[in-house]
Amino acid sequence: MAADPDHAQVEALRKFNRFYTRHIGVLDEGLLSSPFTLAQARVLFELGMRERATATDISEIVGVDLGYLSRILQEFSVKGLVLRNKCSGDGRRTWLSLSAKGRKAFQRLDQKSHDMFHAMMAGLPAPKRARLLASLRDVQATLTESQHTTGEELVIRPPRIGDIGWAIARHAELYAEEYQFNAEFEALVATLFARFASQHDPAQERCWIAEWAGTRVGCVFVVRHEGDPRVAQLRCLLVDPQGRGLGVGRRLVAECIAFARLAGYREMMLWTNANLVAACRIYRDAGFTLVKEEVQHSFGQEVPGQYWRLEL
Repeated sequence: MAADPDHAQVEALRKFNRFYTRHIGVLDEGLLSSPFTLAQARVLFELGMRERATATDISEIVGVDLGYLSRILQEFSVKGLVLRNKCSGDGRRTWLSLSAKGRKAFQRLDQKSHDMFHAMMAGLPAPKRARLLASLRDVQATLTESQHTTGEELVIRPPRIGDIGWAIARHAELYAEEYQFNAEFEALVATLFARFASQHDPAQERCWIAEWAGTRVGCVFVVRHEGDPRVAQLRCLLVDPQGRGLGVGRRLVAECIAFARLAGYREMMLWTNANLVAACRIYRDAGFTLVKEEVQHSFGQEVPGQYWRLEL
């Protein structure tokens, strides 16, 4: 059993907390000069990161009780920021989603946050920036580890028998539920995974499965781009709801990038949808740049397709 921290250690952590909250303006009347408090901004952000969610989902993610969350949502409803719809399979549950007005408010707040941290980072020379990010990763990893007392950890491993079938099924189920994609999407994913499973080059192409507590929670694979053998293509990144909040997507993307560099690729590209906000954030944070966007009619939807690239 670990020894209790001493007084000086506790005070040092409190001192840093006061410094950082002041530095990023958490205690300002309106976060980032917006009309939202910190708690309201967090709720808005989490709703903006997904197409829909239940109040229980948001309560657990943000860490506020349902009563407090209910008051925030009521205020959002009055302002026309949130929509409520009964779950088709369970009339007792209600889906929450942002209205068009709410999504615009989220996008403004999200952009302000990005710009503020961009300015903060831009003021640092490259070596200090790298040291800062490494330190932050250590802090997040340390505090995350302390929250999981079961001894379980996230495992990223090669696929085994049954994994490809699971990946196809979970893609089809989740995208139908969360984005209303039709059977065309399942057929595409099945084709891509089948092609990988039957004819991939292990030296240049690789697949990974993420597993938490013995349960599959994510997948991704990298293949050689058909048009340019010097370019790697990231495909079929998926994080199951059971694995969200564990850093699964970031770990999988990092694995892809590290492998592509070792395999000698000069560049990595991917195609995704603009409404996959969480995935797009992972790509941007990993260093990818959005190079093209176009609306396509696919999977029964008008899909805002995006092409991202990363120099390796």
